[in-house]
Amino acid sequence: MVGFSNQSDAFEMRAALAKLQTQYLIEMEDAVVVTRDAKGTVQLHQAVNLTAAGAAGGAFWGMLIGMLFLNPLVGAVVGAGTGALSGKLADLGINDRFMKELAATLQPGSSALFVLMRKSTPDKVLEALKPCAGTGRVMQTSLTKDSENELRVFLEGAGNADTSSPAAPLASAARA
Repeated sequence: MVGFSNQSDAFEMRAALAKLQTQYLIEMEDAVVVTRDAKGTVQLHQAVNLTAAGAAGGAFWGMLIGMLFLNPLVGAVVGAGTGALSGKLADLGINDRFMKELAATLQPGSSALFVLMRKSTPDKVLEALKPCAGTGRVMQTSLTKDSENELRVFLEGAGNADTSSPAAPLASAARA
């Protein structure tokens, strides 16, 4: 988890990571921006809207099944409702409750980025993330102590850290 003093930096880093994913430099399983507004309300900004995806998939399958019973419209409506409900209840990737608990420690007006990575090309990823260096602080990771410290130097530094040194943390994170 990387914390940011404002909300826009977390969204910018997630967008940069998404761009790297389209270039096949990383493979993310989940990337969620968590914000805490001035009133202290925590909100999760998922990369994928599971409710909408569930509704679309449910409508399609419901329509197909409805065709078997000569009523595709009813099948589509029932399927969309069922799909939306299952999408809303689904929790893929990083546990939502875990993110909300950690986000409760954020200062109002700040944000955090949670990323679950499968694979990465660390040297190219770090080079591409240099504009984001110095904007965040490492709050929690599943990395080893040494790898976490190297990642902390890169993210919390002014972007002038040697990119060969923090490559190990990203490689470790990709394997975790």
